[in-house]
Amino acid sequence: MADEVHLNGHHRGTLESIFRHPVGHNIEWHDVVSLLENVGTVVEGANGRLTVTVGSETETFDVPRQHDVDVQHVLDVRRMLERAGITPH
Repeated sequence: MADEVHLNGHHRGTLESIFRHPVGHNIEWHDVVSLLENVGTVVEGANGRLTVTVGSETETFDVPRQHDVDVQHVLDVRRMLERAGITPH
């Protein structure tokens, strides 16, 4: 995990869920956003989309309609975190 990132137990659990194989289906969006706010910058646009920057990685996410994130969201967040050097190991 990147040296400058300090996660509390809840964030660490969310990070582990994001990297779990197979992809979990019960990861709540607000937990993902909280983790992303802790490790980077999250800006909500006028269109309701979130622009997230972690390290040199920037992604834009549509807010899911339900509380839990879908598999594609998990994979996109996982990829972004990996590229930024943030993994549970």
